[in-house]
Amino acid sequence: MTLFVQVEKAEKVAIVTINNPPLNVMNTLVVQELNEVFSGFEYDDEVVAVIITGYGNKAFMAGADIKEFPQLIGKANLKPTFMESHAVLNRIDNFPKPTIAVLNGLTLGGGCELALTCDIRIAEEHAQLGLPEIKLGLFPGGGGTQRLPRLVGESKAKELMFTGDAITAQTAEKIGLVNSVVPTGEGLQTAKDLAKKISRHSLQALSRIKRAVDEGADLSLEKSIEREAELFEEVFQTEDIKEGVQAFIEKRRPTFSNR
Repeated sequence: MTLFVQVEKAEKVAIVTINNPPLNVMNTLVVQELNEVFSGFEYDDEVVAVIITGYGNKAFMAGADIKEFPQLIGKANLKPTFMESHAVLNRIDNFPKPTIAVLNGLTLGGGCELALTCDIRIAEEHAQLGLPEIKLGLFPGGGGTQRLPRLVGESKAKELMFTGDAITAQTAEKIGLVNSVVPTGEGLQTAKDLAKKISRHSLQALSRIKRAVDEGADLSLEKSIEREAELFEEVFQTEDIKEGVQAFIEKRRPTFSNR
């Protein structure tokens, strides 16, 4: 039973809603509950794609819970504590199924860093995104300094982090931080439609697309092509490739078992 993270499942899609009013900030319990939820989804045959959003329309997640920060000031040996949070964010980033973030309001600090761990980001038109940690004498410590440059480029990422200024959903789309912008109130339905479309396909293939892209990004082109070939070999050993090819020959829609 989770307190701040709500889950619903339907048609192979799970919706994770962070409900920590008024601005769905990321506190220690939210991190723990996200870890619990995604741990369960990993081997859940009823889940092929996952949507993450925030409750209400004010915020996806407005950042970390600053009230937890005073107890950290001046304290030594904090790296293990920080790495516990990184382990959860890394779990979501490396989650073997497609993930979609619906940014339905303020997406700041830790909220932006959480969104960066997802495969696809859909922003409602009133959303604002940013990493304002510099204004507190901090810098993004939830993976923002690493994931944001990989997505939007080093120069633009540094500008956003150096100034701490938020940007509009439209600007975020222009620089590649979000995939698309939709009218306020339509983000979740847009994500559901996309997730349902994705979840009709073989999870065996979907998971290998994700691994090929993510793992290949850290390799030379030569090594990444070799890794793709290894994953391609694996997918030819699955039941789903048999079904997909047979369905094509028989001119029907395939029914994948995700095996």
